[in-house]
Amino acid sequence: MKTCCRLSLLLAFFIVCSAAAFGQTTRIKFSPGATSAVVTGTLSGYKSHKTFIIRVRNGQTMTTSNAGSHHITVDITAPPGSTYEPDLAADCHDRQEVSPTAGGDYKITVTECQKADRWKGTFKLRVKVR
Repeated sequence: MKTCCRLSLLLAFFIVCSAAAFGQTTRIKFSPGATSAVVTGTLSGYKSHKTFIIRVRNGQTMTTSNAGSHHITVDITAPPGSTYEPDLAADCHDRQEVSPTAGGDYKITVTECQKADRWKGTFKLRVKVR
């Protein structure tokens, strides 16, 4: 095998491994007629995160809440034109409400809550849109 081919295969291997290591953004889609969904992910420590994207229409209400047993923090980044400002309460911030929504994609990032005991594993997050 030529050196060029070996380097190409090695580069492809590293790209695939790095994509798996950093995780990918997951789009949240509801079943027909549903107004909520429970999404899951895995975290491996305080520096780990999982990102979701959800598209909502203008004037809706979107809420998030922890649906599992591990303490999580939820950060929501709104699309341009939104007036949403997160509630910076002293808790873990798993409960968020955006009302009214600006139409577009919202980015939801889940991390391990740093105000609770450390854990590693799977989390569950409920997202409602009405």
